[in-house]
Amino acid sequence: MTGIVYKSTGSWYTVKTEEGVFYECRIKGKFRIKGIKSTNPVAVGDVVNFEIEETGDEVTGIITRIRDRKNYIIRKSVNLSKQTHIIAANLDQVFLLVTLNNPTTYTIFIDRFLATAEAYDIPAILLFNKLDTYSDEQLDEIRFLATLYRKIGYTCIGISAKTGKNVNQVKELMKGKTSMFAGHSGAGKSTLINAIEPGLELKTAEISDQHLQGQHTTTFAEMFDLRFDARIIDTPGIKGFGMVDMEAAEIGDYFPEFFALKGECKFNDCLHMDEPDCAVKEALENNTVSWSRYRSYVQMTAGEDENYRTDLFEDKK
Repeated sequence: MTGIVYKSTGSWYTVKTEEGVFYECRIKGKFRIKGIKSTNPVAVGDVVNFEIEETGDEVTGIITRIRDRKNYIIRKSVNLSKQTHIIAANLDQVFLLVTLNNPTTYTIFIDRFLATAEAYDIPAILLFNKLDTYSDEQLDEIRFLATLYRKIGYTCIGISAKTGKNVNQVKELMKGKTSMFAGHSGAGKSTLINAIEPGLELKTAEISDQHLQGQHTTTFAEMFDLRFDARIIDTPGIKGFGMVDMEAAEIGDYFPEFFALKGECKFNDCLHMDEPDCAVKEALENNTVSWSRYRSYVQMTAGEDENYRTDLFEDKK
């Protein structure tokens, strides 16, 4: 039988067939010894083949094959640094929720996420959430950041999942597609999904007063069918976003504004660091390329981990 994985709990997978029947499935042992370094060889969104297994009155399935993926979003596993974690597969687009505070989304996190989406050819949309909570000065900072990413070519939408501001605009972008929602814990993913499809009633939680971080309300990635011909994948809150399998020479290709200038550099293999006649460095000096984006690029190229002390909106040398 063939179906799509709707939920992954690490050892069991909920698979939905074309007929709309759900089966709880396990992995056939061989998947774990095929050299797959991922902590989860099967991800939500995967198309799989499985066999029915009956034990008494219980009917379960055994996944025997993972079909080729169109794409996937992947990052380094938090606790097992040598392994990777596939967040979701076979996506039409990803929405990244960005918040100015409670919790703060730093530009290095945004840039790592966008670079990964570029690497796997997944359109990414930035949702600047919690507009109802910001002062006029803070709204100016949001506008500044949105302008920065729009200039690069990304779709940016200011929203309030709580009040419903621009939620219909997000909904229109989702029609007929499989979308993933991602962001830090507390950024408002579940609140937004509930605003889009109230019947789901996903669990939400307030920000922790002590640490100003969101509480993890989504434990496992899960896909939902929505009433307006759309699928959504809700994911656990992501604290960090470690890059996977990216060579230093290719990272610049996943920054669209750098890639557009690459042909103007003196050297074909320019890393935009210390090379002479570098078009990216020249654009940087002319302020036509963002310093915050360049800092993210340098940090990623050097293989450094995320630095959450980086100022979110500083865009100066």
